[in-house]
Amino acid sequence: RHTIPGVTLISPPPHHDIYSIEDLAQLIYDLKQASPRARITVKLVSEAGVGTIAAGVAKAYADGIHVSGNEGGTGASPLSSIKNAGSPWELGLAETQQVLVRNDLRGRVKLRTDGGFRSGRDVVIAALLGADEYAFGTSAMIAIGCDMARQCHLNTCPTGIATQRADLRAKFTGTPEQVVTYFRFIAQQVREILVGMGVRSLEEVIGRTDLLQQREIPGHPKANTLDLSAILADPDPSGTRPRRRMQDRNDRPGDVPLNRTILEAAREAIETKGTVRLAYPIKNVDRTVGAMVSGEIAYRYGDAGLPEGSIAIAFEGSAGQSFGAYSLDGVRLVLTGEANDYVGKGMHGGEIIVRSPAHAAYASHKNVIIGNTVLYGATGGYLFVAGRAGERFAVRNSGARAVVEGVGDHGCEYMTGGVVVVLGETGRNFAAGMSGGLAFVLDETGTLPRNYNPEMVTLERVEDEGDLILLRSLVERHVAETDSSHAQQVLDRWDEYLPHFWKVFPHPPVEPPGPRTPTEQAVSARRG
Repeated sequence: RHTIPGVTLISPPPHHDIYSIEDLAQLIYDLKQASPRARITVKLVSEAGVGTIAAGVAKAYADGIHVSGNEGGTGASPLSSIKNAGSPWELGLAETQQVLVRNDLRGRVKLRTDGGFRSGRDVVIAALLGADEYAFGTSAMIAIGCDMARQCHLNTCPTGIATQRADLRAKFTGTPEQVVTYFRFIAQQVREILVGMGVRSLEEVIGRTDLLQQREIPGHPKANTLDLSAILADPDPSGTRPRRRMQDRNDRPGDVPLNRTILEAAREAIETKGTVRLAYPIKNVDRTVGAMVSGEIAYRYGDAGLPEGSIAIAFEGSAGQSFGAYSLDGVRLVLTGEANDYVGKGMHGGEIIVRSPAHAAYASHKNVIIGNTVLYGATGGYLFVAGRAGERFAVRNSGARAVVEGVGDHGCEYMTGGVVVVLGETGRNFAAGMSGGLAFVLDETGTLPRNYNPEMVTLERVEDEGDLILLRSLVERHVAETDSSHAQQVLDRWDEYLPHFWKVFPHPPVEPPGPRTPTEQAVSARRG
């Protein structure tokens, strides 16, 4: 999150807000545009209906699907989670395999599963039920000495694995060879089972449920009433459809995005750290534009990016979702028109400017020009928008600086860093969960005291000299970048507008309590 020590993070990292298959499809597309070399895997919980979700994930062009069972998990998980987290991996895996095969999707994706795997027998059964890959967690940890004390969250791991305490870390005696030896035994057992089945490789038995049968348990009549026929059902009796992964990647066929065109035009500048100036029309089907260029820069130079102004790209039209996602230093994107949701998602550096056409008949500060969830999880860079934004502007912003001329509900939600200037109205619940950073709001109507969430932030007028300099400098740069008439009016009548600005900032941190005993920490963790 790129925050600073002592700042409370009361929400998860910026990758969990997935409310629909469309959100997931967009996230998969974002990641593939930013890193075309990567393979994207989606992890699903083994539960009833997981097959339907898995089919949607495959259609959304994920490269892999991970079905996670209800056993295993981290040592920090509370007992209620361990005992109530989904269903056994066998159930979820079998359903996923059957749905994918029936819909002729299985050959497009890699299927992986986990959930307390311990032996080669587990691996072979998972393969017979349809898995291409098999994940081991707890057993590998035990191989290097974990004794399952379940104190990972207390920093008191007695074997020195899950702790930062030097005295406990000194107790760690595990070696890589222990894990290697464990997996050699797993592999040996897999080989022995396959030999007994008369096959040469694990790939030959993937999806072969006909090689599995339910055994009868002597002396347990009730257990023998269990019907496993649904798990062992053959989803394709004709044998004409793939039962395992048949292609390396699950990419959209024939897709040549605008990003690819831009990357080829900018490749020389990236390789030589030179400069390039480009211009393109843009449509709302052009999604995640700019991410491939930033991804290539990150691949070559890391977070450092390129010198300022190296790559400048002008667009005209209506941008699709995630315009300017994952931008890095050295990249400047100027959009004349409008943009959909997720502008500047994961932005780390550079500049994004969105402004109205020069001939626009409407007042920019009274119209929405960019969508929802802008600057989601941003850690740096600048965004200037000559218009209003939708809901959840700068959610989880941890470093970006932005000027916008109005926002919808939940602005600056969970913000932990950066600076946001709103030259207009805000919706309700402004600054909910905001634990870091600053916001300046021009509140001409006097509604912000009713609209903001006071739980974690304070309002005060802008009087500090440093705040005044910061605020005015951002507004001046906003005018220079966007030619906003509204922002220019604010500058021209600065003394008149300044009394209407609020400074929104987090409450001062509470002094932490003194050191607690391990018992007190454990009780607190259970209550929390």
